[in-house]
Amino acid sequence: MTSTDLVPFMMRRPGVPFPPPEYEGFRTKPGLTKAALPSGETVWLVTRHEEVRAVLTDPRISSNPTHEGFPRPSRTVGAPSADDVPGWFVSLDPPDHNRFRKALIPEFTVRRIRALRPAVEQIVDHAIDQMLAKGNTAELVEDFSLTVPSLVISALLGVPKVDRDFFEEKTKVLVTLTSTDEQRDKASEHLLRYINRLITIKSKRPGDDLISKLLQGGLLTPQELSGVSMLLLIAGHETTANNISLGVVTLLQQKQWIDDDRMIEELLRYHSVADLVALRVAIEDVEIGGQLVRAGEGIVPLVAGANHDPDMFERPDEFDPSRSATGHVAFGYGVHQCLGQNLVRLEMDVAYRGLFRRIPTLEVAVPLEELRFKYDGVLFGLHALPVRW
Repeated sequence: MTSTDLVPFMMRRPGVPFPPPEYEGFRTKPGLTKAALPSGETVWLVTRHEEVRAVLTDPRISSNPTHEGFPRPSRTVGAPSADDVPGWFVSLDPPDHNRFRKALIPEFTVRRIRALRPAVEQIVDHAIDQMLAKGNTAELVEDFSLTVPSLVISALLGVPKVDRDFFEEKTKVLVTLTSTDEQRDKASEHLLRYINRLITIKSKRPGDDLISKLLQGGLLTPQELSGVSMLLLIAGHETTANNISLGVVTLLQQKQWIDDDRMIEELLRYHSVADLVALRVAIEDVEIGGQLVRAGEGIVPLVAGANHDPDMFERPDEFDPSRSATGHVAFGYGVHQCLGQNLVRLEMDVAYRGLFRRIPTLEVAVPLEELRFKYDGVLFGLHALPVRW
C-alpha cells in the first residue's frame, strides 16, 4: 500500500456531522482501512460492529502500549503504561489485568452504584443552585458538566468535603484543552501527592469509601491504588462531562424528556464520545474482516463507526429515544469494558432530571452551528455550551 492509499486518522472537522461520513464508506468496503497517524505511523481502522467487538475480545490483540507498533496519536503523546504508572490497569492484558478488575468490580455493581443516587442528586442540586445564583445564563460545560463528575468521583474516593474544591480545580486543569503541558503536569503532581496522603490517612482511619475498601481488600498495593485512583478520576471525568453536555443539546432539540432507561442507552450510542479511545496492537498475525493484520501492526476500533453500523442499528444516524440500543460499544467490550459504566449512567440520568425539573425553560443560548465541538481530541464533546433560561 502506498502513502496515497492511506486515509487520515483524524477525520473530524468543523461543519461535518459526527461520526464523519467516511466511516460509512469504510464499512461498505471489504477488509479494513489503513490510516496514517499524525506521528507518521500507520494503523488499521475497524468500523463494523461485529469486527470491533471481535478486536476487543481477541487475545492476539493487546491494549499494552509497550508492545512494538502500538498506535500513538502524536509524536509526543501516547497512552501511559502500567510501567509508567503502577495501577494504570487499562494498559494491561489478562492475566495481569484480571487482578485489578477482581478488586474493583464489587465496588461498581448496579446495586452499589444505585446506593449512590442520593449523594449524586445532592451534588447535582448544589451545582444547579450555584448556576441559578449567578443569574439566568451559564456556561454549562464549565459550571455543571465538568463539576458534577469531579465531585462525584471525589466523594466516591472519600475526599473530605473541605478538600473538594481543590480536587475539582486540579481535575479541571487535567481535562481542559486550553491547559498547558506545564499546568497539567503541575496539577497531576498535586493530585498524586494529595491522593497518596489520602491513602495513608485511610489506611489508619478507614471510612465507607472506595479507597478504604480497596485497602482492606488487600489486592492492591498503596502505589497501585494511587494509580487506580488517578485512572478513575481521569477516565470518568471528561467522558461523563462530554456525555452530559451533548445529551443536553440533543434532548433540548427533541423538546422532550422520556423517563426510560432506553433513552440513556440511545444517547450513549448516538454520541459515542470515546470513538478513538480503544487503541490496540496485534501481537500475533490475526485476520479481521478478511484482512490479515500482521503482528506489530496497530489497530483502532472506531466506537462511533460500530455504534452507527446499520447492520446493527436501524437508521443509526437518527436519535431515537424509544430504540433498544442494547449491544452498543460506547463503553467498550470484553475484558476492558468500562468498569464505571453504571456510574456514568447514573450521573447522566440524575443530571438531566435535575436540570429539566429545576430549569424547565433551559435553552441553548447560541445557534447550534456556533457551538464549538471537540474535533481535535481523542474524546468527542463540546468545548463550551452557553445556556439561558
